[in-house]
Amino acid sequence: MGFVITVDGPAGAGKSSVAKRVAKRLGIRYLDTGAMYRAIAYTLDKKGVAPAENGELTRSVASLVVRLEGQGIFVNDENVTESIRSYRVDRVVSGYAALKTVRNALLNLQREQAEYGDLIADGRDTGTVVFPEADLKFFLTASPEARAERRYKELLRKGEAVLYKEVLTQIHERDRADSNREVAPLREPVEAIRLDTSSMAEDEVVNELAFIIQSRMA
Repeated sequence: MGFVITVDGPAGAGKSSVAKRVAKRLGIRYLDTGAMYRAIAYTLDKKGVAPAENGELTRSVASLVVRLEGQGIFVNDENVTESIRSYRVDRVVSGYAALKTVRNALLNLQREQAEYGDLIADGRDTGTVVFPEADLKFFLTASPEARAERRYKELLRKGEAVLYKEVLTQIHERDRADSNREVAPLREPVEAIRLDTSSMAEDEVVNELAFIIQSRMA
């Protein structure tokens, strides 16, 4: 098993973009666990399968094969890399991610990624559930307003018609759902390095994490 780094935090804290850039800079493999949950949520929502533990959900999840290829993600034969970043998926992903059936289906796939060398993984529970014995853990956070502003601008760049207030409301709802779910709730690992990114540029966050990681790995 390689050197494992985890980056956890609430929605919109910059985990994915920062972890991806740090991985590229340091030549470390990158695992976006949130994209996996988004991929399943996108597929089940499109199929009309409700986020509830029942026979239909169990059968549907069992029929899905999630595959990672480079920075892309596939469900069965469909490339969902871009589709999972929509506002619609933002709204529904927490409901599916809270389900034990969904989390169990992805847990082994996530953990086995560490068998192939050094890895940086980001998500909601990478340092508490997926890789509790990780070599280095970070917890990125920011104010709800700062996170909503970032997500709002990102959606506008993609051409989605959304209002900032709607995005802020959705951020608050995601925080409540992620923190209060029964299975693998969002928690700050006690041994994690905490970084508030509210007033930090992304380059600053990337530089900070890269410096710390290089120091520990050395």
